[in-house]
Amino acid sequence: MDFRVEYRDPGSAARAGSLTTDHGAVKTPFFMPVGTAGAVKAVHVKDLRDEIGAEIMLSNTYHLYLRPGTEVIARAGGLHKFTGWDRPILTDSGGFQIYSLADIRKFTDEGVIFQSHIDGSRHHFTPETAVDIQRTLGADIIMAFDECTPYPCEYEYAKKSLKRTHKWLARCLDQFKRTECPHGYTQALFPIVQGSIFEDLRKISAEYMVSFEASGYAIGGLSVGEPAKTMYAITEQLCTILPEDKPRYLMGVGTPANILECIALGIDMFDCVIPTRNGRNGMLFTRNGIINIRNEKWKYDFTPLEKEGDVYCDRKYSKAFLRHLFIAGEILSAMIATTHNLGFYIWLMKEARQQILDGRFDEWKREMVIKLMKRL
Repeated sequence: MDFRVEYRDPGSAARAGSLTTDHGAVKTPFFMPVGTAGAVKAVHVKDLRDEIGAEIMLSNTYHLYLRPGTEVIARAGGLHKFTGWDRPILTDSGGFQIYSLADIRKFTDEGVIFQSHIDGSRHHFTPETAVDIQRTLGADIIMAFDECTPYPCEYEYAKKSLKRTHKWLARCLDQFKRTECPHGYTQALFPIVQGSIFEDLRKISAEYMVSFEASGYAIGGLSVGEPAKTMYAITEQLCTILPEDKPRYLMGVGTPANILECIALGIDMFDCVIPTRNGRNGMLFTRNGIINIRNEKWKYDFTPLEKEGDVYCDRKYSKAFLRHLFIAGEILSAMIATTHNLGFYIWLMKEARQQILDGRFDEWKREMVIKLMKRL
């Protein structure tokens, strides 16, 4: 994998670059639509590529391991061939999903024992198995196995958890060096910085991660309920420690406003379920604010979601028609709304990149954040 910073914004820490994998290049900063089980809910793979314009997709190790299982994907020739997505893929390690299981998992220094949310069967993930599974899935970028701490979190628990994550990273890297992608192309492994909301733990973690020469670095354990100001403060702190010449990935973030603020701090990569999950529930993002399409006010509004020529949107459908589909419970409502939201997110990233290249990002960001948070 190759990463290059091409331009830095003069008014902030934002930067524009490119990340190249064996399945193609992605311009940074970028947003990864979440295809948990290998597909983005309510979106055809062709539309994700051609209509929405996504250049990279995220899939989830935990879910794919349970269903359809690694053997199926291995026989298919890897996740790219199995799904029909021929562009880059990133897989997370499954650590966050296992953390989310709460009452049906147990962390040990060896790994995690958990019960499947599907059938209750028991499974054991270790740093080694997490790497092996992701090798088999064949994503271009794979993540180290870590423990995500909750919010709020006691300092002593966060400190103990961090030691475990650091030990697991060393084991992940050893297993990564001992193995190869069975599908014949290059994979990159990203360590994940943890430490909850504690500045000293975050510093220790970031410095430890940087001590290992990696292709890129991720920031985990944020967007789990902490105030936005805390998230920004930690992100800013870590961007001063993580290498300038490596991509920085802020996991699970977030709203359009969150993303722009974190681009300004030096983040290159994002993912989040907000545009897809909120879209399926009738919340639509536009450059002028947020629309709850179920509201009565849109019943007789026959204009499109965005003005002609503004940004991506499917202009075949009006607000009134889309509201009707939601009220009637039609599946098409989720398809249109999800496609719109992802299209908006991808547009927002491209526009942010252009503003960085033009040297106007900071001023543009300040104006856009106000608009993006407005309820229409």
